[in-house]
Amino acid sequence: MAAMARETQTLTVLFADITESSRLYHQLGDAAARSAINDCLSLLSAQLPGFGGRLVKTLGDAVMCVFPHADAAVGAAMEMQAAVNAGRAGERPMRIHIGLHAGPVLVEEDDVFGDTVNAAAFLTNVAMADQILISDVTERELSVSLKAMVRPLFSAVLKGGSGESAICQVLWRVDNMELTDVNLLAPRVIPPDSGTLLITLDDERIRVDRWRPLITMGRAAGCDIVVNDQFASRQHCSIRFVRTSFYLVDHSVNGTYITLASGDEIHLLRGETVVEGSGEIRLGRNRAEQVDEVITFQRDRRSQYRV
Repeated sequence: MAAMARETQTLTVLFADITESSRLYHQLGDAAARSAINDCLSLLSAQLPGFGGRLVKTLGDAVMCVFPHADAAVGAAMEMQAAVNAGRAGERPMRIHIGLHAGPVLVEEDDVFGDTVNAAAFLTNVAMADQILISDVTERELSVSLKAMVRPLFSAVLKGGSGESAICQVLWRVDNMELTDVNLLAPRVIPPDSGTLLITLDDERIRVDRWRPLITMGRAAGCDIVVNDQFASRQHCSIRFVRTSFYLVDHSVNGTYITLASGDEIHLLRGETVVEGSGEIRLGRNRAEQVDEVITFQRDRRSQYRV
């Protein structure tokens, strides 16, 4: 079997993601929500030909695209925002957030890989609704006219970078009078992409990341991690990924016990906590009482935005 051809190219990678798409499923039901999301994704894809862009793939409620240079990608991003903002995606109002990054990518058949892709996905994830975020690396590639439409917001450490990068917002609206002023004296460094979270019980392993941002644990058969213990509630707890952090949320009667790498044990009852590093999770009983069905968690330091 012949190996797939690979080559390195310099491209600008763009992700455009529908904001709060999960709420649409709750409001409209699966079929209607999927139809509305598809209409929006089709509208986003329709903006590509005018800027020399290519659709790489759709990822649930997002599109991944590549462009020959940064000006084209920023132009397409602005057109995408304007089209969605004008209600051209259909009867259901939609909002999107966009991130893009210019740099070398590994091209394999029709797909692209590498740190540039990861950085673009990271910027998309930290962008708010209606925002377009780029890095200073991409800003330096822009024409003078487009540079005038960019303002720095904060700093971040991007995968593949040697230090902090300035993260900038592209001002795509005609009227920007409602923009929040940026306090240049305040520290504004956002958390870096520090990896996915691996959840393991016996031989079962689940990765929590941007592509699977929520898992549930408990006694019910429908949970992602099922624990057969009468002290565990049916829907005992969940782990959700929000922007750059992982949160464990307890929903149970007896609480969730978290043993940290330091040896300290936390009892969480109807609350939530950030999950960092590595450790153990027990549902309903502490480590002295529960020696079986111990759930472990561990950060995988590779990018959580691998696509």
